[in-house]
Amino acid sequence: MTKYREILRLTSLGFTQRNIMHSCSVSQKTVVKVQRRAKELGIEWPLEKSITDTTLQNLMFPKESNKSVTRRPPDLAYIRKELPKNGVSKKLLWTEYLEECKLNGNNPLMYSQFCHYIHQDEQKRRATMHINRKPGEQVEVDWAGDPAKIIDPDTGEIFDAISLSV
Repeated sequence: MTKYREILRLTSLGFTQRNIMHSCSVSQKTVVKVQRRAKELGIEWPLEKSITDTTLQNLMFPKESNKSVTRRPPDLAYIRKELPKNGVSKKLLWTEYLEECKLNGNNPLMYSQFCHYIHQDEQKRRATMHINRKPGEQVEVDWAGDPAKIIDPDTGEIFDAISLSV
């Protein structure tokens, strides 16, 4: 939080903008902005003891104090249900989420933050287990998307790869 009170105090003592900038760890633009706004409002040092830093901030820059905009979080239960389906991607779900937010008048998350929420949810639900086996003893295949097809070269018959057993 910007130290408005300290900027006003140092200004009243005759410090230069550069010295105030270094002392309060703010930019010169901030120092100029606070000094200009205090002059417009007629705020001078010493301040009344009843004026707190928060009150001073709200008095000088009322719009900036209410900047924290809440954004609607994604419906993670719906995403968990939809994401495993064929043809569904995070980008598609985010686009649906944007449209829903627009219809309801909510502020949406950006794509990267949307994915971050999904990743956090996946981490909470991830269950892993190490399976000890000898190398080459078993083979596991994870098919993603449509099932693979195998064509019998002799008969031309088409089988789903999943339906075949070894």
